[in-house]
Amino acid sequence: MRRIAIRYPRQISPFNEPARDLRIQNKPLWLLQRDLWAKYVDTDLEFDDWETAGRFMDGQDGEIVVHRDNLFFNQALVDEFIAKARQTNRPVQLAFRADDPAIQAHVRPLTTLLVEKGELVLAEMWYLPDGWTDLQTTEPLVVDMEARERGYYHIPPYTASVFGDLVYQLPKRSFVVVESWIHVFVADILFGIFAYGVNIEDEVNNSWTKKLKILMKSMWEQKPFLSNSEMVVIGKNANIHPTAQITGPAIIGDNVSIDAGVVIDACIIGNNVTISQGASLHISVIGDGCFLPFRAATFMTTLMEDTMVAQNTCLQLCVVGRQTFIGAGTTFTDTSLLIAPIKALNGREELEEIPLRVIGGCVGHHCHLGSGLIIYPSRVIESDTIVIPTDERSFIKKNVRYEDSDHLRYPDKFDHPRLYPRETFEEDEEIPTLTYEASVS
Repeated sequence: MRRIAIRYPRQISPFNEPARDLRIQNKPLWLLQRDLWAKYVDTDLEFDDWETAGRFMDGQDGEIVVHRDNLFFNQALVDEFIAKARQTNRPVQLAFRADDPAIQAHVRPLTTLLVEKGELVLAEMWYLPDGWTDLQTTEPLVVDMEARERGYYHIPPYTASVFGDLVYQLPKRSFVVVESWIHVFVADILFGIFAYGVNIEDEVNNSWTKKLKILMKSMWEQKPFLSNSEMVVIGKNANIHPTAQITGPAIIGDNVSIDAGVVIDACIIGNNVTISQGASLHISVIGDGCFLPFRAATFMTTLMEDTMVAQNTCLQLCVVGRQTFIGAGTTFTDTSLLIAPIKALNGREELEEIPLRVIGGCVGHHCHLGSGLIIYPSRVIESDTIVIPTDERSFIKKNVRYEDSDHLRYPDKFDHPRLYPRETFEEDEEIPTLTYEASVS
């Protein structure tokens, strides 16, 4: 079977980079997609647009799967989609129920590329059993994401204007259209490591053999139930201090150094990562080559590769790009203390209200942030930006663009190259798509 990926032409703000190149689950999205399709596909092709793909594939027969290159999905969704599509043996387009809890809560907000047809939501993924011309006759194939409600906190009424149980809809079969940094957070944390942990929890609860296997492993290794090698996968040449507490499910890469007093709970840690004394990481994804000095803390946060977070820094529900430095004592807040709803940039870079009760901030690639900053919820800092704290700029209340970078005030003294320039587009410019849609009966 051949796989055709159609490029999503816009950059993702504030990274100023296409979605395909952003790291999700500590892999570039294009590589993650390729790995998930590997057992079905023998040829991978990429095209800039539908027209170019159509000209190349015209007259070629055989199984084809087509999708946008800014889609995040997991192995369970790929397996279900292919199994059901081959069973029908007809050209189909991936669809979800519009009332699917995961679609309503986490996928549809900020998304511009999902097509609503009646009670269904159509995604840009197709299975064509007999070649490209089958695109003209596709039918929707509905996949149930099998969302499960999970939470970890009850917001008391005396602390915020919005209170109640803080819950998420975590699917067994994950799917996200990445058009915003919020979608990166959803894909990497909620539908990634968080859902991964819930999947293992359900497997343990529903299988006595799995439970017995983990229990026997704990007895053999003399470790707690959630800390044995069945729940915590550790790579080669890892140097882990005996006093570090690691609770699974967790995946730790090669050449990792974890010092005394470190607490790691349900995380993905990449290769060549250093985590110093007293650091605390919970439900987070830490990319290759990152460095976290003593007492740094992350909660439901993504750090892309080669990023450094200095001591006493706290990041909650955040996304940070590659090769970025965040100074000591900087705090990313995640809760609005006012009645006003939290808003974020959608795929057209327009502010849109999001249903998340709490969310942190986002920092692009190649940024330098000074010490002691306070970043308000959902604020973003564009790639290649330097922020030096001052009396007037200790609190980041608005989005920070590259033009606001402090190094631009001293052009003759500081050399900070712009590696990720921003591409502009017309406000009314539409993303090129197919001229036809799946028929919904």
